[in-house]
Amino acid sequence: MIPDQRVAMNESVWLNNLKRKKSDIRAPEKFTVTQLLDWSWSRLVTLFVSDLLALAIAWQFARYLNQFYSPMPAQLIWWEWFGIPSPFWIFSGIIILLFAQAGLYTSSSQWKNYLQLGKLTSSVYFGSLVLSYFYDPKLDPPRSLFFTAWFSSIFLLIGFRLIATIILKQCATQQAPVPVFIIGDRAQIQRLSNTLEQRSHYQVVGSAETATFHETSLLREILKANPKEVLVADLPKTELASALYWQLRRFHIPMRLIPSSREILYRRGVPEIFAGVVTLRVEPPTMAAWEYRLKRWLDVISAFLGIIILSPLLIAIAIGIYVCSPGNPFFCQKRIGLHGKPFSMWKFRTMIPNAESLQKTLEAKNQTDGVLFKIQEDPRLIPIGKFLRRTSLDELPQLFNVLAGQMSLVGPRPLPIRDVERFESWHHTRHNVLPGITGLWQISGRSDLKDFNDVARLDLYYIDNWSFNLDLEILVETFRILFFAKGAY
Repeated sequence: MIPDQRVAMNESVWLNNLKRKKSDIRAPEKFTVTQLLDWSWSRLVTLFVSDLLALAIAWQFARYLNQFYSPMPAQLIWWEWFGIPSPFWIFSGIIILLFAQAGLYTSSSQWKNYLQLGKLTSSVYFGSLVLSYFYDPKLDPPRSLFFTAWFSSIFLLIGFRLIATIILKQCATQQAPVPVFIIGDRAQIQRLSNTLEQRSHYQVVGSAETATFHETSLLREILKANPKEVLVADLPKTELASALYWQLRRFHIPMRLIPSSREILYRRGVPEIFAGVVTLRVEPPTMAAWEYRLKRWLDVISAFLGIIILSPLLIAIAIGIYVCSPGNPFFCQKRIGLHGKPFSMWKFRTMIPNAESLQKTLEAKNQTDGVLFKIQEDPRLIPIGKFLRRTSLDELPQLFNVLAGQMSLVGPRPLPIRDVERFESWHHTRHNVLPGITGLWQISGRSDLKDFNDVARLDLYYIDNWSFNLDLEILVETFRILFFAKGAY
């Protein structure tokens, strides 16, 4: 279907919607075959196959180990498909249904909730123990099979999802640009348009100033532009905002909201009715302390293993730097860490030895808003320096900072004293958590972000929405970006 025909069809459907007063606004439009060709369906199929394959391998692995012990009771095998007994298909069906119910196949970021995968899988296996006891207390399924299948299922599900995430994210960047419609005031529209133009996978197809539109005209303009998403920087009045959301939902067009500083306070709120008043209840997560300890274990174990495994590479890089530019191959700089306290951060040296003393002479060439210091073609770089920066190999010595407890694998990037001295008061919120080797800044544009306010907002989002699963997401995306060497200089 050509774009003009689709626009005409959308407008026709929109006019019909206005006439159908008796129709429930929550009712979706009729499903069409063309929706199966949408990218979201390709992702759903990929994730489904990934999960099913992980579960099948886990069960086959468990059966292989179990053959050396006791066989599975015949009472538990009702049929076999493809050489795999019925319990696998029952467990897999229940697990996948629970995943779907929990939104692990949706287009939102929930499909990257790796910890939820483990929790739901464990609940199925644990629940089966209880049911098997009431079904027949004398029936004792082989523990070697049961527990091997349980733990290998969790391990492989998360592992396959991590791999699928990298593949899907990279495939998404090869798709045609996503058409976006922007709603906001004139300044917001201009700023967001400039930002999206720097991202090859987004294309602004239309915009509207909030104050100049009412419900029907705004929806008509959106449908004419035929976007895949609507980005809202400034919400209209309540009545229009609610109606617009439901109308867009009927056309399967997702809405993205950019929160204000005040609205960010509500980000962890859970809707509740309190004394007849609609409120948002904000309370600490139940497992917050456990998740933080898990994060520190991951930091220490990963840093320790990383140093051991990568030691030949570390030595090779050090030798390469010394050959290109005689002198200490390491660079130590004071950075601001937890609670604003300075610490010595280590990197591989990518510039000439006296680079810091020359920075003042290059301030006029700074390509950011002034808080950060970035020059795309920095004359101080040594021959191997650009390669090390583009691949981020110069950051590897910070694994020692992680072991020392000064940094984490994931967190706001620690900045030099020169940059922190230019902070606004709200920017210092980032110092309430351990700084990291990588973070949302690194996976959301890295050197492409020129306005430090955008960097600070990413840091605030990370702090206020932190979870162990978010750290896993950032680490996976970091590996993907580093592999394709995008956005660093």
